Amino acid sequence: MNDLRSHAEAWLADDPDPATRAELRALIDGLPATEAELADRFSGPLVFGTAGLRGTLRAGPKGMNRAVVRAAAAGLVRWLAAGDAPGPLVIGYDARRGSAAFAEETARVATGAGRRALVLARPLPTPVLAYAVRALDAAAGVMVTASHNPPADNGYKVYLGTALGGPLGAGAQIVPPADAEISAAIAAVGPLADVPLGAPGETLDDSVADGYVRGAAAVVDPAGPRELTVACTPLHGVGDAVLSDAMAAAGFARPVSVPEQAQPDPDFPTVSFPNPEEPGAMDLVTALASKHDADLAIANDPDADRCAAAVADADTPSGWRILRGDEVGVLLADHLIRRGVSGLHATTIVSSSMLRALCAARQMPYGETLTGFKWIVRAVAEDGGTAPLAYGYEEALGYCVAPDHVRDKDGITAALLVCELAASLRAEGRSLADRLDELAREFGVHATDQLSVRVDDLTEISDAMARLRAAPPAGFLGKPLTELRDLLPETDAVTMRTPYAKVVVRPSGTEPKLKAYLEVIETAVSGDVAAARATAATKLAALRAETAAALGL
Repeated sequence: MNDLRSHAEAWLADDPDPATRAELRALIDGLPATEAELADRFSGPLVFGTAGLRGTLRAGPKGMNRAVVRAAAAGLVRWLAAGDAPGPLVIGYDARRGSAAFAEETARVATGAGRRALVLARPLPTPVLAYAVRALDAAAGVMVTASHNPPADNGYKVYLGTALGGPLGAGAQIVPPADAEISAAIAAVGPLADVPLGAPGETLDDSVADGYVRGAAAVVDPAGPRELTVACTPLHGVGDAVLSDAMAAAGFARPVSVPEQAQPDPDFPTVSFPNPEEPGAMDLVTALASKHDADLAIANDPDADRCAAAVADADTPSGWRILRGDEVGVLLADHLIRRGVSGLHATTIVSSSMLRALCAARQMPYGETLTGFKWIVRAVAEDGGTAPLAYGYEEALGYCVAPDHVRDKDGITAALLVCELAASLRAEGRSLADRLDELAREFGVHATDQLSVRVDDLTEISDAMARLRAAPPAGFLGKPLTELRDLLPETDAVTMRTPYAKVVVRPSGTEPKLKAYLEVIETAVSGDVAAARATAATKLAALRAETAAALGL
């Protein structure tokens, strides 16, 4: 306990924030009753990885706070200087607690080191920051956000400019070895009191956000149909005005927005988790869509880099069918290809295999990567070709529909493309669901689902992965495995396939969860998609149970 107290006292003495100093002082003074809590906060630093930083807002090295952010910013700007990267550091932030203060702290560290810091005009979506990195010819960009994490969290994402990102990584999130190099630079910072601080940077005007909106509007065909009624929600995040402006700029009517969720609110009071994938997260927007007889319901996550869509369906209790990320992903790929957009189409190992089948049938180059858009935007074709990325998606509601505009997932441009497709189909008397059925007749029903287990103790995840590696199943659904791949050390994941099923198991990269990604493929015999979907659903439930058993859950 004496060592713990000494460590905490040393941290407190170097903490620049009076609020977290007071928080830490109360814990130190509360010893020994507070030993477990204090030990957890000092059990190690918040690790800087390829997703940057993400953690709970609290004092200490294992939390998101000004001390941790100052060290991260100092390490980052020193790494940029060591790499001779010219240009400013551009900084964006969302509306979570601490975001504005962390953005200012980052800017002061950058200017104190002699580098210009350009801060976005107000809380804005992550895709605007990713766009700004290239638009402003920045050395790098920082986005302060925890995306769709719970309200108590915040985070810190880093994007590279052209000098250090290279042709594929300009405007994209960092990948190894940059993460390890920045982490080492952070560890070498030393006392925070010795980090020079400058002015709080230059606050940009609205021209950057306006440029983003113009580029987003250009994603859709200017000659296409525009008759469409859309209900939307930003889930208490920062995407509402930007989506509305982008839709208007593209020629669509402005969407009707859920009033209870339209304004930023760091408490996210109307949802259990501010993630469109979570059950119930889209209840208010689908109810609003019903009230306005809308054609489409759209939800962005709080930093608007993800997009969810729902269509009317009388056979569901709510009257709305929420499309899975894989369904939207294939719909958009098919739409772009039919519009004449050529180039590499990419997804990840955990996404549906239908994109591979679609690309093979349409003679488009296909790429498959590890999870995360940092890899998707750097994808290369499996056939060894050099086609540039035209489109990428991941099943977790992330879509990159315009890589030359934003080289990352972008929930605003994805929403525009969904609207364009929905309006085109509406003009023909069809819907997104109809097009999904047509694709199912051609390629079979690709039914996907997740087995996701949230844990309090991270050792539960490592134990489950160890059990799977020690005793993998011989097969699934009565069929032997045709592929068993352990992706260590490249990434902590195991993939298993049979001719008509796929299971990929991996820990979440951003949340304390173990995830298993499931897929069943069922042929639509005689074009009967409904029967194929019913059979696939039954098999998917069985696959879920078999996977849980294999993981010892």
